[in-house]
Amino acid sequence: MKTIKSVNLTTQIIIATILGVLFGLLFQEQMTSFDLIGSIFLRLIQMSIVILVMGQIIEAVGQLNPKQLGKLGVKTFIVFIGTSILAALFGVLMGLIFKPGSGVDSTLIVDGTIPEASTSTFKDTLLGFFPNNIIQSMAEGSIIQVIVFAVLFGLAISYVRLEDPANQILQVTVNFNAIVIKLISIIMKVAPIGIFFILASTVADLGVTILLPLLKYLLIYALGTFIFLVGWLIVSSIYCRISMVKLIKKMSPMSIMAVTTTSSAITLPVTLRDSIEKLGISERIAKLVVPLGMTLNSNGAAMHMAITIITISQIFGYAYSFSEYIYIAVLATLASLANAVVPGAGLVSLSIVVPQMGLPAESILLFAGVEWFVGMLRTVLNVDSDALSALMIAKSENELDNQKYNT
Repeated sequence: MKTIKSVNLTTQIIIATILGVLFGLLFQEQMTSFDLIGSIFLRLIQMSIVILVMGQIIEAVGQLNPKQLGKLGVKTFIVFIGTSILAALFGVLMGLIFKPGSGVDSTLIVDGTIPEASTSTFKDTLLGFFPNNIIQSMAEGSIIQVIVFAVLFGLAISYVRLEDPANQILQVTVNFNAIVIKLISIIMKVAPIGIFFILASTVADLGVTILLPLLKYLLIYALGTFIFLVGWLIVSSIYCRISMVKLIKKMSPMSIMAVTTTSSAITLPVTLRDSIEKLGISERIAKLVVPLGMTLNSNGAAMHMAITIITISQIFGYAYSFSEYIYIAVLATLASLANAVVPGAGLVSLSIVVPQMGLPAESILLFAGVEWFVGMLRTVLNVDSDALSALMIAKSENELDNQKYNT
């Protein structure tokens, strides 16, 4: 009989996921008091995310020749924006075809706490990408500002390396990153325990009755996520000339982690590790594209906001023109760039886009009860699209190790 230690981490997490849901349903009152353990696990992972993202991007950009960075950066940006817009358009299409908002009673919307709506202009939003104090940005967890600083700092290192090859700051960064990765790998050893208590306490708190009014919405969003992700996998496997079945198997650990934690940030260490070790993506590509993609390539977030706007408009009987549907897709894509990468961020994102389309801000409350379930779908598409983007970019740069992939 296998001991617990001989069972791989992925299997342990799957078992913990199943047990967490069962315990949450069977022992509701008892399990709600155990949310502290799950919260501690999330904080242990989150405490290193900012320096992990910053360090990996600085290392990746710092090792590049400035001319290489320009070419790779343009290619990465095109993939990110292109796929996010496609995901948002697909979300609009799914909403128009299956009408998830039809039949939902608008009186379900009750008084409560509504996330503060954003009144920022496009100029303010763009300005918010740039930090005026990087220490403050790190303390507040403003990932997009951290990424901007890291890219510029890494670019400065790449220029300094050309001028002064003896400069050791890049090697110091590499060594520091190795320590951060080791720290996270130590914490990940208790991931099954943390995930068990996260799911048990969440399911116990929410129950299943909250799903009933929006079950159609959830099923349509799940179908949209599945179809879009399968399309991603087919295109990637054909372009990279690799087995789609093997690709799904190799990506399963990051997918499971994404579903159970509902956070791209918490899943980042697993995504980064498996992109290099299992998918055969070069470290140069993986350490640049994957951390950048965590914020700039939110396919799941773009689809979520688009399909939710369509759902709300149908609940209240709003109708839009063709050009307005295109605008919804663009708006969802732009909002996804500033999408938070932690659990529960979906309501904050909706508070940005819903008022922009003239819809009642109170409608956001209707989705609060299913945010955790929606987050599972949103995050798995976010995470997997990051890895698949890196895979295709690595193939285009001839930096995909087929021997490592096939082992």
